[in-house]
Amino acid sequence: MLEARLDALPVAFRTVFVLRSVEELSVEETADCLGIPEATVRSRHFRANAMLRESLSRDIDVTEKSLFEFDGDDCDRLVATTLARLKRAGA
Repeated sequence: MLEARLDALPVAFRTVFVLRSVEELSVEETADCLGIPEATVRSRHFRANAMLRESLSRDIDVTEKSLFEFDGDDCDRLVATTLARLKRAGA
């Protein structure tokens, strides 16, 4: 999930994020490597983090809602299995 969201970032933000957070380059090293001002590196890194946090948050919300759905056939199956186990256990 993280890789997909990282790949979805605009190239300028993804590049700065990878250099700073993955490769652990300093702000100065990243600026030199990309030929951009240090303030731009800081800004892009901050915005890349925010974009990743937002997109991952949405993904987790969607996953969480569907992960533990409990209705219809799933509910019936679970209840039937539980009752059968209880019956076998003599409860």
